[in-house]
Amino acid sequence: MIRKFIWATLFFIAGGIFIAWLVQDLWLPEWNKELADKSSEFRAKGLAFGKTADQQACFDEALTSFNRCSGFACTITHGKFLKACWENAAPTEGFCDGVPAYSEKPSDDDKSWARHACWDRDIRGEGCRLLMRQQQLLCSQ
Repeated sequence: MIRKFIWATLFFIAGGIFIAWLVQDLWLPEWNKELADKSSEFRAKGLAFGKTADQQACFDEALTSFNRCSGFACTITHGKFLKACWENAAPTEGFCDGVPAYSEKPSDDDKSWARHACWDRDIRGEGCRLLMRQQQLLCSQ
């Protein structure tokens, strides 16, 4: 009985994925446009916020705001905000202290640093680690 239920569940999931793939031309362009519009909006907000903030304030704002949402689109938009904010932000003394050097392929130590930095801020979203990587990149330039 349980096997039938598992197989039926897998069948419906696979069917749903197949149907989504078939109709992607109907929803994917609109989704991409919405994401691009949101990204532009967050970039503009970041540029404006950065004019009156330092690097740490930009980082704190991005992480605080990110913690109220989740998902791929949220990570993208908050990354755009953060990068734009840093373009105009004043430097923060000590902002890069203890931040590992950026490398294309993160090491286990890099991953652990990002994970614990997110946990210390009580942010559980996976995208938090990607925002931490933005700090690594900024501090390595």
